[in-house]
Amino acid sequence: MSIPLHAKAIDTNWMLQWIVAAKYKFQRHFFVIVFCIIVLYYSPADYVEPFETYNRLVIFIQIILLAYWNMYLLVPNFLFKKKYLSYGIFALLGIVLSFYIHECFAFYFKHKALPYQDDTINFITFSFMIMMLIIASAAVKIFQQWISDTQLIYELELAKTNTELEQLKNQINPHFLFNMLNNANVLIEDDPKKASQVLVKLSDLLRYQLYDSSRDKVLLTSEIHFLEDFLNLEKVRRDNFNFLISKEGELSGVQVPPLLFISFVENAVKHNNDAAKLSYLNLYFDVRHNELFFKCVNSKPAVKAVSKPGGLGLANIKRRLALMFPSSHVLQIDDHPDTYSVTLSLNLNNELYYSR
Repeated sequence: MSIPLHAKAIDTNWMLQWIVAAKYKFQRHFFVIVFCIIVLYYSPADYVEPFETYNRLVIFIQIILLAYWNMYLLVPNFLFKKKYLSYGIFALLGIVLSFYIHECFAFYFKHKALPYQDDTINFITFSFMIMMLIIASAAVKIFQQWISDTQLIYELELAKTNTELEQLKNQINPHFLFNMLNNANVLIEDDPKKASQVLVKLSDLLRYQLYDSSRDKVLLTSEIHFLEDFLNLEKVRRDNFNFLISKEGELSGVQVPPLLFISFVENAVKHNNDAAKLSYLNLYFDVRHNELFFKCVNSKPAVKAVSKPGGLGLANIKRRLALMFPSSHVLQIDDHPDTYSVTLSLNLNNELYYSR
């Protein structure tokens, strides 16, 4: 997902906020007015008082009216709607009208304020000055519109991402539940006692899914405990199955997206079932310097089982990683003759995920 300007950068940049935020609108207008007054105050005098003050007042009113007429009428109604010809015509009319207003007052002041300095200005020079004012005022509105559009695009992309993540989680949960209920159904006829144990453990897993996995983040220790319950359930179902969970580093307090690892573990369990020999699955968790390292290694059966198409688990987890950790995760899958391993490293300072 590529965004021209990150909205978080806009929120933290006080200058951009001052230019575009509605709460600073009064301060912006006040600054423009004060700036114009200061420039006119320090400009050379053309007439004696009080006509010089009148002259500067006329110029000030012209500047303000032209700037605001352009920003709030011409730019929104013509320039933003790509009516460039209409915009050019009205801008030219504004220049011509301003020139004749200036000439009328200059003619009046010349005959009233004696002696006076000749402030005659030709139409080309005057038009250039007014055009600069129009371009500057239009640039302000265009910049404000660009910032607003950028923020809107970011918010829409974020909403789309969050919606897609929820859809992926909703696909994972029923997929997992379907598999476990199917296992329990098979055991009911063969071993009712084990089936009962499976259903009890399954209720614990569902409790986690219903309450904890609905959050944006869960404790890594809770996620590991969930995986341990899942593997213990699998061990009840299969006598020739062992597992190991290794935990190292600073795991306490670390938070991760819910159900992040279950697809890897479920896939490993699904494909390492071997009736001829003992099968195993080893999980490794290591957190150091805000980096999470996860590895899942499972044995492979001597006779490869027939794969059924349509699995959603791995495809979903890859998509979730791409959405939440677009540039801060590394996923590696190694398929060896005797083992199958998945290695995942995550940067826990990932901005996209932790700013949600």
